[in-house]
Amino acid sequence: MFTPPSQAALDALRDLSNFQWYFITLLLIVLYIYVNEYQKKNFNIILGALAFYGMDIFNEIWNSIVLFTTGHSALWTSSVGNTALIIFVGLNVEITMMFAILGIVFLKMLPEDKHKKIFGIPNRWFYAIFCSVLAMIIEIFLNIAGLLIWEYPFWNITFPWLIIPIGYLHFFVVCFWVHDMQSRKKQFIVLGVIYGIDIILMAILIPIGWL
Repeated sequence: MFTPPSQAALDALRDLSNFQWYFITLLLIVLYIYVNEYQKKNFNIILGALAFYGMDIFNEIWNSIVLFTTGHSALWTSSVGNTALIIFVGLNVEITMMFAILGIVFLKMLPEDKHKKIFGIPNRWFYAIFCSVLAMIIEIFLNIAGLLIWEYPFWNITFPWLIIPIGYLHFFVVCFWVHDMQSRKKQFIVLGVIYGIDIILMAILIPIGWL
């Protein structure tokens, strides 16, 4: 049996009756940021950020699969009543706009010299771990506020450590990996694989009601 938060998220899934005007403002802010990077010809930042976003979509897809395979709960569930629209059970429009920007913020933090070390750690990995830990802390506050629901003992406020590697670290790693690639062709190949998998899974899972 689905938990009450899971059932509530499913009932509100992509229900446009809850849609709010402020989403348009959020969307324009995201577009402005990407257009600004495009005008500055920061193509590596754009492609790295898009890789980050695609990885988040993949995470949200398998999180929904967890809900339906267990028949109980996803690892994380977006609360109902505090969002303009729930896209997937663990993803609302506010979260997705945030992730669309977060990759750019992360890449702006990185030194130009990818070989530079911070406290003996390669700077890419240092910032990836730092940002993952920070994201985990923010998620704890969201959970305390009742905006993000956790159900399982291995994924909650008393044991949040899996959130770092499973919830975020690979986003940042793929993000800087694509950003640092010397070949534009390889960057597009990686993006094609990420989004190709996302699209295929959505095409399969949405019609059967698993997403």
